Amino acid sequence: MASTDESENEQLERAIALSLQDHAERTVENVLQHSEPPPNKFASFGLGSLDRKKMEDERLARVAAKRPRVVHDEGYAAEMPASKRMALQKVTQAAEKIAVPFPKGTVKRTWVRGFDRSADDIKIEEVLQRDKLLLALFSSYQWDETWLLSKVDISCTKVLLVAFASDEAQEMRQNAPSNFKFCFPYMRGPGSMHSKLQILRFSSYLRIVIPSGNLVPNDWGETGVMENMVFLIDLPLKDYYLRAMGVDTGMVNSLSKYDFSRTEDIGFVYSMPGSHESNFLCQNGYHGLATTISALGLATGSSVEVDIACASLGSIKYDFVHAIYRACQGHTDIEKLEESKHPGSSLSQRSGQSEHQDSFRIYFPTHETVARSRGGENAAGTICFQEKWWHMSSFPTELMRDCVNNRDGLLMHTKLILVRHRTSSEAGTSKKVAWAYLGSANLSESAWGRVVTDRTTGKKKLMCRNWECGVVLPVRVSEQGNGPVDMKVFQGTVPIPMQVPGRKYLQNEHPWFFHRHVQST
Repeated sequence: MASTDESENEQLERAIALSLQDHAERTVENVLQHSEPPPNKFASFGLGSLDRKKMEDERLARVAAKRPRVVHDEGYAAEMPASKRMALQKVTQAAEKIAVPFPKGTVKRTWVRGFDRSADDIKIEEVLQRDKLLLALFSSYQWDETWLLSKVDISCTKVLLVAFASDEAQEMRQNAPSNFKFCFPYMRGPGSMHSKLQILRFSSYLRIVIPSGNLVPNDWGETGVMENMVFLIDLPLKDYYLRAMGVDTGMVNSLSKYDFSRTEDIGFVYSMPGSHESNFLCQNGYHGLATTISALGLATGSSVEVDIACASLGSIKYDFVHAIYRACQGHTDIEKLEESKHPGSSLSQRSGQSEHQDSFRIYFPTHETVARSRGGENAAGTICFQEKWWHMSSFPTELMRDCVNNRDGLLMHTKLILVRHRTSSEAGTSKKVAWAYLGSANLSESAWGRVVTDRTTGKKKLMCRNWECGVVLPVRVSEQGNGPVDMKVFQGTVPIPMQVPGRKYLQNEHPWFFHRHVQST
């Protein structure tokens, strides 16, 4: 029987062997179909009454019960008749294919209670695959500990929680289950640990998940009033962002064994709090977005159409809109990103005729849309915008569009950017004419950054307040003829959750205002 202090690698190797045998016995099982987990008996990390010895004994008993059935080496298999050996090989290969549901990456909408299931939605249980999950890293802005503990089997899954904490850090560590560890990223001033990222290790693959929702039941459809979106790929991602957050080096290094080749056409975009210069400026915020767009071959000198859906809006100005637009074109030259930024320009003061009024649309719900939603105004606690910003002369009101979900009555917590070229002129060339961003970043300077000039050095630097992350997904069109590129171009890549084109606000309409002072989520 295995020792309780065996290394993580030894546990992982044993789990892989057991899992392969399990797959061979259950080849017809669909890995996305799971029964609901039993109700969690632990109230929160504040309860210290976990019977850890009992859980460990139960885990070791399960391992011991399964171990005799494992094919340990090639010599054992060689003693089998050829027909049985070939059959076992085919079964194992089929099981391994079943075990990797999303090898190329996909975008899903969260399942919502009360709506019919579709191929485009996914449940949190289907993301986590509770009975197969060996290790999980969770990064989130909000947590419901009791709910999360009901979604993972804490007797056999190790968990690392990346969260914001100050004085509560030590208490959280003491009250958590023994196989829960914490990482508290450095904030460098005011801001939010707003990043939403999951790294889930299973026996034969690593799942990267970037949702727009937090780890609370409301964001995963269980209350029936709110929707989010999720990107999943069963392959690893770059490690720099994890190191910067303070994730243990051993865990980061363990990712190197996985194959990253399927991620070559996917961009990872992030923001880190602080002041960034030189190469770090190019990697962070909207400048990092521009760098990624350029690296993926998506940059263009022509006009683009930009549709942005967000759950929270900051005190954005015309300069900021222009910078985001230029980033969406893939301009990496800081001067071009910031061009026309000077006092009195049409970009910093409302003129009634914004440069981008016909090409830049911000989807955010009106007060009436929230009031008429399934959950009403009480369901809009994470949809945030301050009334005083709406009345500022620098706020681009003419760019606003009502955000109406195409699942009737649902509100959205999704952060989505859809960018497309206006025309396609090269039919049959698989030209990249569109791309989508999905992640945690709302439309604010806290999320995407603000470029300023250092008074001492005279150099440009990017100021960010939040931790954010997301992915850029290129859209290829192999049969698009000459002519306009419409929103149908995203079919098969990203399910569009809102009604498009968005309706402009009427003269007497205003956005949903969150009246209490909270940080946007």
